[in-house]
Amino acid sequence: MTAAVYDRRIYFHRGYFPTVNRSAANPAVVGDRRNRWLNIFAWFTCIMTLFLICSGGMVTSKGVGLAVPDWPTTFGYNMFLFPVSKWVGGILFEHIHRLIASAVGFLTIILAIWLWCSEPRKWVRNLGVIALGLVILQGVLGGLRVTMLKDEIGIFHACLGQGFLGLLVVIALVTTKFWRSLSNVVVVPKKIASITKPAIAISLAIYAQLALGATMRHQHRDLAILDFPTANGAWIPNTSATALARINAWRDARGLSDVDAFQIWLQMAHRFVAFIIAGAVVAFSLRVWRDAQGVPALKRLSILWVALVACQLTLGAWTIWSNKAADVATAHVAVGAIMLSFGVSISATSWRILRAQTSGRSTSIFQAKGMVVS
Repeated sequence: MTAAVYDRRIYFHRGYFPTVNRSAANPAVVGDRRNRWLNIFAWFTCIMTLFLICSGGMVTSKGVGLAVPDWPTTFGYNMFLFPVSKWVGGILFEHIHRLIASAVGFLTIILAIWLWCSEPRKWVRNLGVIALGLVILQGVLGGLRVTMLKDEIGIFHACLGQGFLGLLVVIALVTTKFWRSLSNVVVVPKKIASITKPAIAISLAIYAQLALGATMRHQHRDLAILDFPTANGAWIPNTSATALARINAWRDARGLSDVDAFQIWLQMAHRFVAFIIAGAVVAFSLRVWRDAQGVPALKRLSILWVALVACQLTLGAWTIWSNKAADVATAHVAVGAIMLSFGVSISATSWRILRAQTSGRSTSIFQAKGMVVS
């Protein structure tokens, strides 16, 4: 017996070859590996998008959105060939924002193609196509903001970026094993319905709050109210002509921009909505712990949501006390985006459970009546 044959028998005896063959021949194992890598890539795209939002927040907070006056070139250079030696001052922040945006665009293209080629669920493939359309629109809006010098475009650009992140979070979530396992969760449909609707409503309120914040930031002015928790020394600000004249005289003496009643009440609306959202998230968490005890994931997410709210309120106050310091304001934007992502995750998770419960209930009714269910 030759040494080669002898070695081969030893490998078979010890189970090496059968182990390899079982993995390679089992489509379920191969499919799980592909799904796992797809899911990892989707979450990576979400993280890069969060970095992009933070980068955009830093650009706006520092007021350097027009540090690079041309687009899609950078001072006449191809964006990707712009010399590193020229990355100075505001150009550094704006140019890095463009590079991160380009990276997110490429990642989204890959994600959409990957979903289209490997995802059996049509609606998930369609989400990838929608994400691709949104990232293209987002890039165009970013360029138009530079070329047309319109703050309104900047506001829409910021809001679309937050919505795009929310969509990517949904894509990443629905490509997990966790999403598939939710169909087996047993919860009273009425109780999970009492969680799903508030989760969606709070998430929409957070999105509206982010839009208010974007409107305030893209005015490119100093804070309309410089104290907290009071507002210009009062709990309810006085915006009469006499009061505004006195406030602006005080601000002029300190080299700050003048404000009008709209700007003051816009900031007050941002404060009011923040406290409404905070109360709603705390109440929601208590409801989850009462009505969804069989869903540990929802309980954990709701607790983290409350912690994010506390952090966000602190950063909001710190933003005012620091007179809108760029790093603090950017952190405020980042936590707001993460709060929205948690809201989307909680809403999608509870909706999935509710849908599984209601469809399972309908199936049971059909079966009880002797009807065939396909």
